[in-house]
Amino acid sequence: MTTPRVRNAHSATAVGVIAIFLWSCLALLTTLTEGIPPFELLTLSFAVAFAASVVILGRRGLGGFNSWRQPWAVWATGFVGIFVYHALYFFALKAAPAAEASLINYLWPLLLVLLSAFAAGEKLHKRQALGAVLGLAGTAFIMQQRGSDTSAAMPVAGYLAAFGCALIWAGYSVFNRRFSEVPSSTIGGICGMSAAAGLLCHLTFESTVLPDARQWAAIVILGLGPAGLAFFAWDHATKHGSLATLGALSYLAPLISTMLLIVVGRSHASPILLVPAVLIIAGAVIATSQPAVKIPTTPSMVSHE
Repeated sequence: MTTPRVRNAHSATAVGVIAIFLWSCLALLTTLTEGIPPFELLTLSFAVAFAASVVILGRRGLGGFNSWRQPWAVWATGFVGIFVYHALYFFALKAAPAAEASLINYLWPLLLVLLSAFAAGEKLHKRQALGAVLGLAGTAFIMQQRGSDTSAAMPVAGYLAAFGCALIWAGYSVFNRRFSEVPSSTIGGICGMSAAAGLLCHLTFESTVLPDARQWAAIVILGLGPAGLAFFAWDHATKHGSLATLGALSYLAPLISTMLLIVVGRSHASPILLVPAVLIIAGAVIATSQPAVKIPTTPSMVSHE
């Protein structure tokens, strides 16, 4: 019989699928803002998310912001997980080919499974170790293909930034479970902090570029979807859902993301790209698979005479 706790966990995990779908559009939307500096893009997209959150919470008056009264650890964790991750991710997409950076970044579901096992004090199973090896093999293949191309230098900085994204987001998702009693509406405030930090970095390191109409449209969609609603959904899912299941389902995103980039002509439909994709996804499937449970046989209560 399914208990209410199990049903709630399943519902929370299902909410996480919303975030996964929205993030599959992130690489494409980011490439549509080509020409806008990374920190400026981060600032504008999170400012949109923050503004939308303020409007929604403000409908209940000042009392709507009571959920933002949280310990500093909540804000620090969210800020590191969201701001630092996106700063690295936007940089990776600018410094390396979008499809390759996206695939490396999507090592995070695999790392999520591994870190959640360690956090729970569970023993690392052979299937999880094998999954990690396959995922790393896929990443190494991407870098090797790039390095063997004499016509273009291997964008090491972009690859390292993409891997940093994977490690930070997996760690944040696991650690976030400690704040299961904190309402997800705090994400709106964290988006505001991320926008402010992004603005400081933009003014320090970059020159402002005025977005055109197409770029503004992509920025607004980024702010409302992948940089907005997706984080509210993921916050709820990681606090109350199954981290292992979320890790497995998250590997739908790189497939959708890469396909979108190819469809709109932002990446080449090279068959070679299927090799690391298959390795990484196979690693996730193996790492998150559950061993078959043997059901003990019991004597039949029905007499066969």
